[in-house]
Amino acid sequence: MRDEDGLVQALMRPGVLPGSEAGVELIETHISWVLLAGDYAWKLKKPLDLGFLDFSTVERRREACEAELRLNRRTVPELYEAVVPVWRVGEGVRVDGDPPAAGAGPDDYLVRMRRFEQSALLAYRLAAGALTPELFDRLARHVADFHAAAAVAKPGEGFGDAAAVLAPVRQNFAQVRERIEDPALLAELARVEAWAEAQAVMLAPVFDARLAEGRVRECHGDLHLGNLIVLEGEPRLFDAIEFSAELRWTDVVADIAFLVMDLQLRGRNLLANRFLNAWLERSGDYAGLRLLPWYVSYRAMVRAKIAAIRASQVDGEARTQSVAECARYLALAAAQARPTAPALLIASGVSGSGKSSQSQPLVEQCGVIRVRADVERKRLFGLDAEVASGSALGGGLYSAEATARTYARLAELARAVVAAGYPVLLDATFLKRAQRRSLSELADALGVPFVILAFDAPSEVLRERVRRRAEAGKDASEADVAVLDAQLRAREPFEEEELARVLSIDTRSAPDWRVLMHSLRRLWPAAGTADR
Repeated sequence: MRDEDGLVQALMRPGVLPGSEAGVELIETHISWVLLAGDYAWKLKKPLDLGFLDFSTVERRREACEAELRLNRRTVPELYEAVVPVWRVGEGVRVDGDPPAAGAGPDDYLVRMRRFEQSALLAYRLAAGALTPELFDRLARHVADFHAAAAVAKPGEGFGDAAAVLAPVRQNFAQVRERIEDPALLAELARVEAWAEAQAVMLAPVFDARLAEGRVRECHGDLHLGNLIVLEGEPRLFDAIEFSAELRWTDVVADIAFLVMDLQLRGRNLLANRFLNAWLERSGDYAGLRLLPWYVSYRAMVRAKIAAIRASQVDGEARTQSVAECARYLALAAAQARPTAPALLIASGVSGSGKSSQSQPLVEQCGVIRVRADVERKRLFGLDAEVASGSALGGGLYSAEATARTYARLAELARAVVAAGYPVLLDATFLKRAQRRSLSELADALGVPFVILAFDAPSEVLRERVRRRAEAGKDASEADVAVLDAQLRAREPFEEEELARVLSIDTRSAPDWRVLMHSLRRLWPAAGTADR
C-alpha cells in the first residue's frame, strides 16, 4: 500500500469512522482503498493519473465520487448513501461535518456505502459453489432492463463511433506493453493487437450503425462477477465505472461482454452461454453478436492491463502472480480469433414437447444461440414475453399473417446469428413442411449444416404439461389444450428427404444429451466444439 500522506492510516484509527471502535478492515484495488467499519464501507480514491483515469487532484476525486453515487443509485440506491468530505484536524482527520476552520477545504472525499457481506458477491458465491444457473437468467433480465432504461448516446457526442471505440482498445495494448517484459507475452500481445486492428476496420460500419440505432448507452462499464451482488435473493449491479465517460458510454454488447469474458476465464462457459442467451432473449439484440468476440477480447485486455498495472505496483510473489494473471487474460483475448463453426438448427414439435426446456443443454454446452418464436412473435407486436395477448385460436397474434411474419423474423435472425459465427437454434413448432423447407434452403444458401431436432412425447404427457404451463401463466407461450389439439391435427409428417436431417428426441423424461450428442455430431460434426 502506497499511502504517501498517511490519510488511509489516519482513517483507520479507531473512532475516526463511525463504528470503527472494533477496528477497520482495508481492501485495496489498483485505483482505490475501501475501508470497512461497522455497518458502512468507505471508498477513498487513490491520487493517480493512469491515462484512462485521472484522480490526481482533490477536485477530480470529488467529481468522481459524485459520479459514482449517481451512477450506482440506478441499480442499488439502498447501498450508495452519500459523498462525505475528509477534514484534516491537527494530527488527525475527521469525516463529514463542517470545516474545522473558515475557508478550509476538504483534504479528500469518501463515498459512503452500506456494508454488505463479501458472501453476497457473485464472485464469492461462484467460487463457493453457491450459485444456481437459474440466477443467471434473472441477472440477464436485470441487465437487459437496466440497459433499456439507460440514457442513449447520440451521434456526434464522441461516444460509440468507430474512432471512440478503438481508442481505449489501443490504449490497453500500449499500457500492457509498457509494463511487461516477457518476450512470449509480448509476442502474444502483438498477435492479439494485429487481430483487433484488422477486425476494427471490418467492424467500423457496424459500430457506427449501432450508435445510430441507439445501442450505445450510459452502461455499467465494469460488469464482472466482482461487481455483482445478491440482495434479498436477487442479483444486482454495483460499482459502475465513474472515472471515464468514454468507458461508460458504450455499446450494450460491450457491457455484457465483460461478464461473458469473466465467466469464460473462470472456466464457466456453460453459465456464460446461459447468461448470454437469456440476455439476448430479453433484449432482442441478436445483431449485437457480430461484435461480441471483439468486445470479449477487449474486455480480456482490460483485465490484462489491470493485472499489468498491479504487477508494476508490487514486488516478489505478488508481482509473479499478477504477471501470470495478465498472461491468462491475454490468452483469452487471443482465443476470440479462433475459427467458428456455425450451424442452423430448428426445434420442431407441438406445444409441451420440450423444445425450450429440453434444448437448454445445447445452449449451455454447445454455445447455441436459441431464438424462441413465442418471444419474437410478441416482440413483433410490441408485447413483453410474459404479457398475454388475449388472442383467440387462429386470430390476433396467432393469425396466419402474424405467423408468417414470425417465421420470416426467425429466418432473419438466423441469418444474423450465423453471419456472426454462431450456431443458431430456432425454437418454433415448424408443423408445416414448407416452414421447415425454407429454413433448410436458408442453411444451404449460408453454407452451414442444417438439423431438425424433432421433440415429442405421448399425447397425455403433452396435455398435462400444457395444462400446467397455462395455469402458471409465466411463459411466453399462450398455448392451451385446445391449441395443442389443433397442432396435433395440423402437423405434417417429415418427408423422406427431411428424415436424413432429423434427430428425434423423446421428452417423456429428460433426454440424455451425452447419448444424443453422438447422433447430433453425425448431422453437425462440430457439435460440442462450436463454443468459443
